[in-house]
Amino acid sequence: MRVRLRAQRSQYEIVIGEGTLAALGEIARRTLPEAARNLAVISNQKVFGLYGQEALRSLRAAGLTPKLWLMKEGERHKNLRTLGHALEFLSEARLERSDGVVALGGGVVGDLAGMASALYLRGLAFLQVPTTLLAQIDASVGGKTGVNLDAGKNLAGTFQQPKAVLIDTRTLATLPRRELTAGWCEAVKQGAAGSRPLFDKTYDYLIDEREAGTAAAARLERLIAAQCSFKARIVMNDEREEIARTDHLSRRILNFGHTTAHALEAVTRYRRFRHGEAVGYGMLVAGEVSVGLGLLERSELELLRDAVRLCGKLPRADDLDRELIRRALAHDKKSTGGHVKWVLLERLGRARIVDDREIAPRLLRASLRAAFSLRIA
Repeated sequence: MRVRLRAQRSQYEIVIGEGTLAALGEIARRTLPEAARNLAVISNQKVFGLYGQEALRSLRAAGLTPKLWLMKEGERHKNLRTLGHALEFLSEARLERSDGVVALGGGVVGDLAGMASALYLRGLAFLQVPTTLLAQIDASVGGKTGVNLDAGKNLAGTFQQPKAVLIDTRTLATLPRRELTAGWCEAVKQGAAGSRPLFDKTYDYLIDEREAGTAAAARLERLIAAQCSFKARIVMNDEREEIARTDHLSRRILNFGHTTAHALEAVTRYRRFRHGEAVGYGMLVAGEVSVGLGLLERSELELLRDAVRLCGKLPRADDLDRELIRRALAHDKKSTGGHVKWVLLERLGRARIVDDREIAPRLLRASLRAAFSLRIA
């Protein structure tokens, strides 16, 4: 299946299906400059051990010379130090302006490789080969790249649209359950924030998967394509996430659940939660705030809770210092004019951006307590 993203500054294709990794060389040759000779392949040891040799074979068959660099695994390694090592590697590999970078891995690999490609020689072509569900439906689409600073997540970054995104759904079969849970939380987020039909399609898939224990590969591909199409539409409408926009089609709506999620990740030093797991809790906090402000019906919040439960078990959060989390919220990178902009819900499928001055501290404390006390299993 193919999804086309046409933004103001770029356009590219998202290719989805079983076995598509074998076409990496062909797609690279078609989308890179004609003079391209070398491709830096950035991955981690675990992913490369599963899929690296197939990727290299495909690139070599297309007449390209792959140069391999493996980064350490985990969100805590997505930092300026690792970015510096990646840039040194690109220099040592003698990549030229006509060459490119391939990100083979999950969101951490994609974010770091994308940022390195944007900075080296002021910009190299970039190909995304996401291997986790979260990266396939969200992180690989839209061109955001970044690394974490001590003060918070993704505080240093740039926009770097890929030349193509290649999604091989076989990679999902080798994912740990927690990675799937994280990805499904992001899938629920996208539907909840901007498309009730997408939310319902995702919810129904999760129900059927839990009851039957499996689902047809074609149905999974169609759902991934629907998720990518939704993200592509949002990006095409607001490629650079303009800060002046607060409408329900702004790219900001994709940050639903992320304000609390980034705080959770920061206070636990990126060691307790996968990103999507933290987003699961973040959606519940935002839902509680939405109900408290009279924006969202309680029945809609209950449906959102059910959807998060269907995603899988989340690590506990009720033992965390909520005041420490509240302070971390102030460092959210989406703040403007000194105030955090929360993405809340008017209903499932319709988001509203709200200034934190409209959220009383007592309501925020109660919302954190209510969301974290739920043991999602």
